[in-house]
Amino acid sequence: MTKKRIFTAALAATLVLPSFLVSAAANESTQKAEFAAKDEVVYATLSPTGKQQEIYVVNIFDVLEAGEIVDYGPYSSLKNLTDLSELEHTGNKVEIPASEGKFYYQGNMDEALPWDIAISYQLDGKKISPEELAGKEGHLEVRIRTSANEKLDPVFFENYLLQVSLVLNPDIYSNIVISDDGMVANAGKNKQVTFTVMPENDGDLSLEADVVDFELQGIEISAVPSSMSIDAPETGEMIKDMKSLTDAIGQVNDGVAEFKNGVSQLNSGVADLKNGSKQYQNGMAEISGASSELVNASASINGALEAISKGISENADQIDLSLLEDLNELKEIEDLPTGLTQVGTGLQEMANELRKLRGSYSDAYASIEKALEAIPEYTVTEEEIQKLYEVGADRAVVDRLVETHRAALKAKETYESVKQSFADVDTQLAEIIGFINNTGEKMVSIAEGFSSSLDGIDVLGSFEQLQEGLATMSSNYSQFHSGLVSYTNGVSQLSGSYNQLHSGIEELSGGTNELENGAGDLHAGTNELYESTNNLPEQMVEEIDKMIAEYDKSDFEAVSFVSDKNEKVNSVQFVIKTESITIEEQETKEKAAEEEKGFWARLMDLFN
Repeated sequence: MTKKRIFTAALAATLVLPSFLVSAAANESTQKAEFAAKDEVVYATLSPTGKQQEIYVVNIFDVLEAGEIVDYGPYSSLKNLTDLSELEHTGNKVEIPASEGKFYYQGNMDEALPWDIAISYQLDGKKISPEELAGKEGHLEVRIRTSANEKLDPVFFENYLLQVSLVLNPDIYSNIVISDDGMVANAGKNKQVTFTVMPENDGDLSLEADVVDFELQGIEISAVPSSMSIDAPETGEMIKDMKSLTDAIGQVNDGVAEFKNGVSQLNSGVADLKNGSKQYQNGMAEISGASSELVNASASINGALEAISKGISENADQIDLSLLEDLNELKEIEDLPTGLTQVGTGLQEMANELRKLRGSYSDAYASIEKALEAIPEYTVTEEEIQKLYEVGADRAVVDRLVETHRAALKAKETYESVKQSFADVDTQLAEIIGFINNTGEKMVSIAEGFSSSLDGIDVLGSFEQLQEGLATMSSNYSQFHSGLVSYTNGVSQLSGSYNQLHSGIEELSGGTNELENGAGDLHAGTNELYESTNNLPEQMVEEIDKMIAEYDKSDFEAVSFVSDKNEKVNSVQFVIKTESITIEEQETKEKAAEEEKGFWARLMDLFN
């Protein structure tokens, strides 16, 4: 029994003595340790809603030469994870007696994380707390939002990416749907949902699923530097293609500009055509309106001539020539030259009015000819029309442009086919004017000759000549009157038909005006498209460089999370996890609490 106690005491001394030796050695040594680098791993636990509960930091030193390390941090308590040596903690200063190799110690703290994290839950569209959610079933939505903690240095928010992971039991979760920035993978029998939030970005992550007997393992959130280097992609071929695209857009823009100019010329020509057509329409209306008066006047003249000729012819044998010797009884004959002069003068005035009408017609005809000749003869090809569709032009506008362009060409073609008929009207008017004027001049000449011959002439012979002249003139004028009636009927029909033609020209003018406006809008659009894409290759390279610069954090130098006094910081990582949501188990039987034996008690039991 005595030997057993001696052995026990010796063994105890053997176990305890090295710690005293190490402690003594540490106390005696004041040599500063040499270490290659320091790593920090920040562990934090959150409530199921994201509220921070506990946070501590595991500090890792790669010690090259044993000695004392001075570290800094606002720790509330420390724990040596390497050996049994004590750590000196004064204010934010930590003095560490470190041996060669890896040295670990833990510091508990009350600091906030660099991110604000909020987690919310809805069941069947209604907000619900995690405590109420455990064991429920229905349609679940989990929303996770992350943002910068504005109270802290943004260095970690700007340079670290977050990876959020949820492990889902397929016995509980089905019909899983996640937001676009996540992915679902198999992890053994479970499903693992992973989201990534890039540096400098807020996260808005969502998960939906149908659940039964709801439980959720703790959500894991890790934060690490986005230190991967991003190489610029090979853009030579892509830039070449982009250059070809911008050149093609430039050609389309030039083509649309030419098209716009052509449409402008077309619209200008059609506007001239419309104005000339309006003048011609007014002239035709005046001619048509005056036709009835002209016909009535001509009918009166024709009737008068027929009556005079008939009266003289039928009553010539009843005239007592001896009575004519008395000049006082030749009053009626003396009135005849006056009547003939009035008729002749009236015909000459009619001829003058017709000359004015012919002038108006000629002006209108010239205006129409000029306007139609101004319409361009070129046509827009199907290939050019297709290009307009391809650059995104309004299809309805392009269709109207093409339709109006073709209508203008059709109007020009129709005019060419009836051009000679318009010219013939002018020729016919000239012939009619000449005939009426000559007739008027002859009647005035007859009246003058008749008047000057009344004295000292052979009355009988004169009457015979007068009778023959009047008969001839009456016959010729009857033919003229018939032609005049036919002409005025034709003018009336032409005037009515031309109203329809003018309506078509006005509609054409409205279409070409709309066409010009549409072509202007189209050119403005293609010009804007060309200007916005002209530097597209350079813009693309700039955007690629900008994107690379935004996400390439390869030049980031790690800084300490706990204190800016700490040196040789190699890396800082964050491991964050929420509490699990579980169904509380009801204990049917209380177990007696067993007092756990200490190390020395268990050691002594080995020898009892």
